Amino acid sequence: MKIQHIFFDLDNTLWDHRKNAYLTIKTLFEKQEINLKYGIDFEEFHAVYHEINEKLWEDIRDGLIGKEYLRKHRFYDTFSRFGVDDEELSQFFEEHFLDKILNHNELVEGAAYILEYLKSKKYTLHIISNGFQEVTERKCILSGIAHYFQTITSADSVGVRKPKPEIFEYSLGLANAFKEESILIGDDWIADVVGARNFGMDVIFFDVYHENRQEENLKAVTHLLQLKEYL
Repeated sequence: MKIQHIFFDLDNTLWDHRKNAYLTIKTLFEKQEINLKYGIDFEEFHAVYHEINEKLWEDIRDGLIGKEYLRKHRFYDTFSRFGVDDEELSQFFEEHFLDKILNHNELVEGAAYILEYLKSKKYTLHIISNGFQEVTERKCILSGIAHYFQTITSADSVGVRKPKPEIFEYSLGLANAFKEESILIGDDWIADVVGARNFGMDVIFFDVYHENRQEENLKAVTHLLQLKEYL
């Protein structure tokens, strides 16, 4: 069957979460004068936050923790690494982070162009994200890409996250699509590539961080414009 439906992951595939998070945390860090009060360098702080946050998201993906645990710990554990044990400060960062990150809506390079290109080719486009439901739709709206998508699936609305097959099943049902005529594009090897393959759906790995995985029959791109080679 010919591909009709394209399912995109959102964070770091279309919406540049790393860049937007960096800008948001930097603003909060400066506003709270963290360097002045505690002598912490921002770049070091951000590197530790990034490491902790990535691990927590992996734990959420693997069903080891819930989002409340992540929200309580990502900034608390980061500050703790620098010897700052302050729950109130950590919660201030968490609450303002989720609120303020939507002030930054940088897209991954080539995202707007490739969505316009795929739309012109008459593909039906969808989002399938492991992110929080309350922010996924707002990210799409505020970054100006919501109108490209027929459906938007967030893990919260299904109760499971990629790579679990149930979220793919749910998203295809919502889209009224068959897996044989669908393809997923995403940057997370486990959630997107392994998840889609196990479900029996075609996938293109967006190797944005140049992991350079060598696998037979692997469709991979390092820039979104390279999707034109496949679609």
